Amino acid sequence: MRAIVVDRIAGPLAVQQVAVPEVPAGGVLVTVAATGLCRSDWHAWAGHDDIALPHVPGHEFAGVVAAVGAGVTRWAVGDRVTAPFVEGCGACEWCRGGNAQVCPAQQQPGFTHWGSFAEQVVIHAADTNLVAVPAGVSFEAAASLGCRFATAYRALTRRARLAGGEWVTIVGAGGVGLSAVMIAKALGGKVVVVDRNPGALEVAATLGADHVLVADGSDIPSQVQAVTGGSHVSIDAVGSEQTCADALLSLRRRGRHVQIGLLPPVEGHPRVPMARVIAWELDVFGSHGMAAVDYPGMLALIASGALEPQKLIERIIGLEEAAAMLPHFDTANVAGMTMIDPTR
Repeated sequence: MRAIVVDRIAGPLAVQQVAVPEVPAGGVLVTVAATGLCRSDWHAWAGHDDIALPHVPGHEFAGVVAAVGAGVTRWAVGDRVTAPFVEGCGACEWCRGGNAQVCPAQQQPGFTHWGSFAEQVVIHAADTNLVAVPAGVSFEAAASLGCRFATAYRALTRRARLAGGEWVTIVGAGGVGLSAVMIAKALGGKVVVVDRNPGALEVAATLGADHVLVADGSDIPSQVQAVTGGSHVSIDAVGSEQTCADALLSLRRRGRHVQIGLLPPVEGHPRVPMARVIAWELDVFGSHGMAAVDYPGMLALIASGALEPQKLIERIIGLEEAAAMLPHFDTANVAGMTMIDPTR
């Protein structure tokens, strides 16, 4: 099969012919119809995650079941499917409790094993981790759910517990940030979006953001405070020392912060304004995707028309273009999601 292969950390990428992965017991092989290009994939390429070389990135996808391993009971060849980017083992106390996203024995396509920047990808513990894609939902829209959309949904509903009428500040208007805009508005929230890219802010406004701010080096927290009186909820959807601090300092007293963007210790462990966290009794939450069992609520909002993930897709590209784009994805001015069609 054709796949984007990482032969060297932070090295040049190319599309190569590689062997199709073997189907494990309890797992399935999925023919990839669409897969998203995400900042997390850049982190893996850059060496911020422990990956074994050679490696195929890619962790959010949708497609059709091509082969079924021994012991799988819920899925058959030809089923339209997607999956969260965290594959729980299905047997531990966290998986049994509905929290597969923190399974200690978790697998992650594109990180712990070869991912979806390829014509086919393996999913482990399929009966626990696969999600059926309704016929009326496109593969591109379904692929957007597996990481950014699902992560934003759980961050706002299960972690921050955003209530109608509350202000939420979202720092970063990429895929996960714009997903959070849509979800927050569907939940009745009021939204401030911060980004350095004016084009991304224009997209955020079209999706319902009540106020947008350009991250141009000015005092973002003070501007948010002036608009909102301090947000009830903040989300860092980028993952840097500056964006984390801006999000936290935008909160009102007793506010809730959700950290979605990774904070790699590129220049030492990032500083966080903990004095404010303590003095104002701020709640700080991590959010790491969403388990398959939590998909029904999100899919119900999509089925009702309240959420339209396909609106976040800015472009669809082939594997060769994705291989050229990934090394520069951390600095790219991208508004919305980039989807890869491996058949192009």
